[in-house]
Amino acid sequence: MTQRTFVIGVGMTKFEKPGARDWQYPQMVVEATQAALDDAGIAYDLVERAFASYVAGDSCYGNRGLYDIGMTGIPIVNVNNNCASGVSGLWLAREAVRYGQADCVLAVGFEKMAKGSIPQAFKDHPSPLRKQIKQMWTKRGRENSPIAVQMFGNAAKEHTEKYGTAPETWAKLSEKNYSHSVNNPRSQFQTPHTAADIMAAPMISDPLTKLMCCPTSDGGAAAIVASERFVAEHDLWDRAVEIAAMSMTTDTADTFDGSDMALVGWHMNRRIARAVYEESGLGPEDVQVVELHDCFAPAEVLLYEALELCPEGKGGELLLSGATTYGGDWVVNPSGGLLSKGHPLGATGLAQCAELTWQLRGEADKRQVAGATAALQHNLGLGGAGVAAIYKKVSK
Repeated sequence: MTQRTFVIGVGMTKFEKPGARDWQYPQMVVEATQAALDDAGIAYDLVERAFASYVAGDSCYGNRGLYDIGMTGIPIVNVNNNCASGVSGLWLAREAVRYGQADCVLAVGFEKMAKGSIPQAFKDHPSPLRKQIKQMWTKRGRENSPIAVQMFGNAAKEHTEKYGTAPETWAKLSEKNYSHSVNNPRSQFQTPHTAADIMAAPMISDPLTKLMCCPTSDGGAAAIVASERFVAEHDLWDRAVEIAAMSMTTDTADTFDGSDMALVGWHMNRRIARAVYEESGLGPEDVQVVELHDCFAPAEVLLYEALELCPEGKGGELLLSGATTYGGDWVVNPSGGLLSKGHPLGATGLAQCAELTWQLRGEADKRQVAGATAALQHNLGLGGAGVAAIYKKVSK
């Protein structure tokens, strides 16, 4: 037996350039968590367990941060799943409520990052992406650029080779997301860039320029998941957004089928999309707003196809048609996405949840997608894990 699950409170800090603010993990945890509690209108002592997500840091930072909210003795589990860490914590929170283990669960994610590309934390350990790197270098050769940029740059090359996608497509995608973030006060960047500006930016890994790559970021985000019983008992229907479906998957053998696009999660993303469509009974045609993992510009175009917004190979055409911005069939990444809002690894998936919750409540201010009744979330961590979710406006 499973039960309905709802997001009843969300909160996030402003995402900022690393070092722009003098703060540490405990402050991020407190700021994001307290915002979510205030949003729900509940006290921390009603929270029965918590999942705390981050990548860079020693163990138990979740405990340390939450102790400044309250030392209630609840189970606190610290989660690291690369770029999907935050949404992995959210998935765990939802599973706990869905299967009746708890009625009110907190997921909080946070990250304080170093400037520049993400380094390997332990130089004496082999990279967990070693198998992916070996395949990539065997096929495309080695280059002196960050591994993740190479992987998505190669996926872009393959898309061009197979489907004739013009390199300008990636610049147009970035232009769209930068334009969305202008209206997001929590976004790391709020400056629009033209496609010409983006194409002219320094090349990081062909065909990706600096403005086609997400920045490193500091920040935190949180969400509170509750059961139908809890929502009813505390009369939170005006705050609640239903998690209609949620699915996590990891790599299978087809990740290594020789395709550059598969190496960055194509098959994994297709599987989780189909799983949430089946569980929710909704399809891509039923959602109006999408927050997805645009860590690099080609990722969003590939995800249009993997999430079945369009047929395989048609993602570039979908973007250029205007279907994925205001006035189109969907608004994808109204927050500005990872490219512009920022990407503090442990917080990203929870920030997506916050944006979609605000959209479905009608609280997204200048970013509001008119008539939004259902929303799709996607978050990816290489190495790897993918999570997708569908949210709905509440009907009791």
